Amino acid sequence: MILGTASHVGKSLITAAFCRLLAEEGFRVAPFKAQNMALNSYVTADGGEIGRAQVSQAEAAGIEPTVDMNPILLKPMGGVSQVVVEGTAIGVMSARDYYGAKDELWPRVTAAYDRLAREYQYVVLEGAGSPVEINLAEHDLTNLRMARHADAAVVLVADIERGGVFAQIVGTWELLEPEDRERVVGFVINKFRGDATLLDSGLDMIRERTGVPVLGVLPYRQDVQIDQEDSLGIDETASVFEEEAEIDVAVARLPGLSNFTDFWPLSRCPGVRVRYVERGAELGRPDLVILPGTKTTVRDLEWLRSVGLAGRLIEAAADPSGPVVLGVCGGFQMLGRRIDDPLGVESNERSVAGLGLLDVQTTFLVSKTRHRVEGRLEEGDVSLSGYEIHMGETERDGDTRPFARLTRLRDGVGVWDGAKDSRGQVFGTYVHGLFDSLPFTISLVNSLRGRRGLAPLDTELWTEHRQRLAARYGMLGDFLRAHVDLTPVWSVLGAETRERRS
Repeated sequence: MILGTASHVGKSLITAAFCRLLAEEGFRVAPFKAQNMALNSYVTADGGEIGRAQVSQAEAAGIEPTVDMNPILLKPMGGVSQVVVEGTAIGVMSARDYYGAKDELWPRVTAAYDRLAREYQYVVLEGAGSPVEINLAEHDLTNLRMARHADAAVVLVADIERGGVFAQIVGTWELLEPEDRERVVGFVINKFRGDATLLDSGLDMIRERTGVPVLGVLPYRQDVQIDQEDSLGIDETASVFEEEAEIDVAVARLPGLSNFTDFWPLSRCPGVRVRYVERGAELGRPDLVILPGTKTTVRDLEWLRSVGLAGRLIEAAADPSGPVVLGVCGGFQMLGRRIDDPLGVESNERSVAGLGLLDVQTTFLVSKTRHRVEGRLEEGDVSLSGYEIHMGETERDGDTRPFARLTRLRDGVGVWDGAKDSRGQVFGTYVHGLFDSLPFTISLVNSLRGRRGLAPLDTELWTEHRQRLAARYGMLGDFLRAHVDLTPVWSVLGAETRERRS
């Protein structure tokens, strides 16, 4: 089990790395995180919704992700959370209500883990936040309680970028109960930049103070980062072509921003800069403006207006030479004329005016649409793929044309998706993961380049995002081997592992 001294110390990445390492050693291995709080989610092959991090970990292990790998997903909605259990949303709860349901949820968590443990030789568990938040200990479903259930050996990860790394490790260790300390086989210091030997005296102190070794110091490497769990990691998916950028993309950094990993592939396109904006004054004159997905569409629509982005966007879209505008999921809903919520699914507002840039209207429903999809743009021979996760249905009015024709892979049903305006300047879609589709990304970027009089990019410069991620997964095992003493890990995994590896 990978536990951390805090949130965003690198647990998800290191869990993925151990999954990859064990898979490369010839073992059947799966990831598991009992409870994830994240707005970055994904749809499994059978239509379940789980956190994006467990998808990356499963891909690193070379297996198909399932809902058992993340039985509880909490999607924050501003003071409350939508609770997704075994891939299906069961309602919206406050923290107090959720804690009250823990006795009912715990058997479902352990059942999911037990199914994985029967199917795979090893399960690499990921914790959440810190395991020693005293005020939350009695409500724990995902850290030490899960370690005890799985009888898991623990590696504790600390983030040196936060400062005070020795205090992080020793403080966490001293707050653990004696029985839980016995599970810890070692510590890992993550995200170090520089000469690791400068830490030697501190590493010696930790060993003397705790009796537990620091197994390794992992350098920060941009080239091994994977899909982020939540927006704490948004800066790690920023553009890498800032200096030579010819195409400027502005993404609204909504308070409830979800699935921002949608835009990571775009930020890796040669000559494209992706930046996040929070004020109207920051918008400038981009080539493309994206309204991303959100779990709180009505609240974030009001935020757009309050910070001046809505007005600037409406003004820019009215100019034929202005930016192309793309709305994804909740962003698509905002672009319409009206959003109705007669059942109070998302807010107390029963109806609100949208931005009026597309001739559509949305009604929120209690049930959630969850599908993997593939299809083609309504105009032109451009293929795409991705997934739908939304609780609203949007109707096109008049002669408004759809964005794409999709096939939902689970049931083979064909549907028209999204909408576009008559000028082809404003688009909306429910498809997440659009930019994972290389044909769509090439088509859009080259279209934006054409509007500026730039030649299309050489096809040799393009790399499909999933191929890029696969290459990163391929480096993770060696990343651990190079920087971590794995001997204590192999030792606790038992005689079979030692024999197989020899």
